[in-house]
Amino acid sequence: MTEFNKDITEIKGVGEKTAELFHKLGVFSCEDLLYYFPRDYVRYDDLVPLSGEKQGEVLAFKAVVEKRPLLRRAGRLTIVSAKLYQTETRAEIDAIWFNQPYLTRNLKPRSSHIFYGRLYQSGKRLCIDQPLIFTEEQFEEIKNSLQPVYPLTKGLSNNTVKKSVKRLLTDISSKEDQADFTSIHFPKSFEELRQARERFVYDEFFLYLLRLRRLKDENARARNDFGLVPVPETEEIIRGLPYSLTGAQERAWREIEKDLTGSFSMNRLVQGDVGSGKTIIAFLAAVMTAINGCQCTIMAPTEILASQHYEALQELFEKQGLSGRLSCVLLTGSMTAAQKKAAREEISSGRAGVIIGTQALFQEKVVYHRLALVITDEQHRFGVAQREALRNKNSESTPHVLVMSATPIPRTLAIILYGDLDISVIDEVPARRLPIKNCVVGEAYHETAYRFMEKQIREGRQCYVICPLVEESEGVSAKDVKTYTEILRSRFPSDIGIGCLHGKLRAQEKAKVMDDFYSNRIQILVSTTVVEVGVNVPNATVMMVENAERFGLAQLHQLRGRIGRGEWQSYCIFINSDEKSENKERLEILVQSNDGFYISGKDLELRGPGELFGVRQSGELTFRLGDIYSDAAILKRASEDVNRLLSEDPELSREEHAGLREKLKRMTETEGETAL
Repeated sequence: MTEFNKDITEIKGVGEKTAELFHKLGVFSCEDLLYYFPRDYVRYDDLVPLSGEKQGEVLAFKAVVEKRPLLRRAGRLTIVSAKLYQTETRAEIDAIWFNQPYLTRNLKPRSSHIFYGRLYQSGKRLCIDQPLIFTEEQFEEIKNSLQPVYPLTKGLSNNTVKKSVKRLLTDISSKEDQADFTSIHFPKSFEELRQARERFVYDEFFLYLLRLRRLKDENARARNDFGLVPVPETEEIIRGLPYSLTGAQERAWREIEKDLTGSFSMNRLVQGDVGSGKTIIAFLAAVMTAINGCQCTIMAPTEILASQHYEALQELFEKQGLSGRLSCVLLTGSMTAAQKKAAREEISSGRAGVIIGTQALFQEKVVYHRLALVITDEQHRFGVAQREALRNKNSESTPHVLVMSATPIPRTLAIILYGDLDISVIDEVPARRLPIKNCVVGEAYHETAYRFMEKQIREGRQCYVICPLVEESEGVSAKDVKTYTEILRSRFPSDIGIGCLHGKLRAQEKAKVMDDFYSNRIQILVSTTVVEVGVNVPNATVMMVENAERFGLAQLHQLRGRIGRGEWQSYCIFINSDEKSENKERLEILVQSNDGFYISGKDLELRGPGELFGVRQSGELTFRLGDIYSDAAILKRASEDVNRLLSEDPELSREEHAGLREKLKRMTETEGETAL
């Protein structure tokens, strides 16, 4: 596959400007583009006659524009509305488009077009938002075929990505590779797509697990000579807490304490439900390490969460009278050069016993004095190479490693996925938390939800609104944060602050938005799933999830964990846009239970291998294609095959395994570059 390493500009039609847009998506080489899989597929079926029974369905229909569309503005939002009429059924449809003012010219009175989107009913009226528009000739070309839909960035169209992939596929000399990638990008049928996807998912799982098992063998032999011993200060902290540890918290802490005092380096995962109290356990381990004269790092996935951990630990030190004996420093990428230099001096001198930060913790300039414990929060956000880069910062001895995950997954899968770690499970939630009240509703509930959100805001509370997309995507009938933010700004009074958050924002922009929300300068935060980890806002009491049917249950549960953190009753509203009975049945599980372990088990049970791209994967381990729930059988098969391979050739030294060695080397190099 050496030909795949060519720069993307080698593809005909991809110039420097287009290449820059691809770079924003992480696509630099031809190989990157081949593995830039569609996020969804659209099948344009035959045209249908309209009726109220079709509400909730995504469909294509032919209709006439009754009269000239109307254009109105609401702040920065432009809204085009048109009355459509289907001659054969006499059905009338209210259509609406956001930020597409040119449609007032294109949709001429009495002109006929084909419209594609999700139909819904408001009162007695049939409605459709943001439908795609085709001529009859255009629709005939794509009818009854699977069309790929790619994740995009502003300025890069879905059509440009499709054309680039097609041109690249024609240049691949290996017929086998060409067939495999053609089947995943441009499948002729759902069956062909299913088979191609299964092959790629298997390869993805196999390589991940192979690397993990080899890492486990290396770690199993790692000894340490830190000589850590139990300290009375941790017991004093436990007694001084305003609440009692749950039995699960107590059990997890004792397992960690025992590991820390052992002669072999700890490799342990604390797996706990949202709000189960993992952070205090991490703090106890950090205090024990620092009291023993060693250093501990706590690495968080976002600067906001790192800052919150820093403030919480400082407060704990003051309450327990430890401020004079223990020093804690914060190190993040957005700090000034002077602040970073001062923090690095505290670290290298050994004066800082606990160091909290983001990926800045494993930069080359950071030199540790005696690093004995590495804690990573929300560990799936960091690659294996990144964890190892921080772990290898200590030349004296191999540090202990404690990683934490907020998504409870079934133990059978956890043993496979975290094969290099021992597992502690915190499966109890503190009794002081009020259970979240949940409901599953349809599109017609929006106005009621908005009124409820405004009432909560007037009482001093805050709200999240979650959308599956960053911006409007061709062929995907789902809400996007950019358009939806403008819709809400036009709907709510101007004194209610509405912010927009998504993964494409720069780090400083994200931090500013989250800080404004944390400080209640923003009352409604419209966001993608980027908020599933990384901030604690006790004042937020409402979460509304748009297109909830597009998410896995485990991820919805983790998103829901952003609320219910304060003293007030919290509410989660799941908007089911595709009102099929199986979707409603699946989402109702979230209404029945707030127990993450129960929900993850049901997710595993309900999501079978027939699902391809309709439901977004859980946030737990971000594979390109694989989903640990719907692809659980493939994951188990890959695990068995890896075990068999390593039992026969532990070092992969045989000639037939040269290709595997090369792939693992490239994975390590790529992750290492990302880590540094």
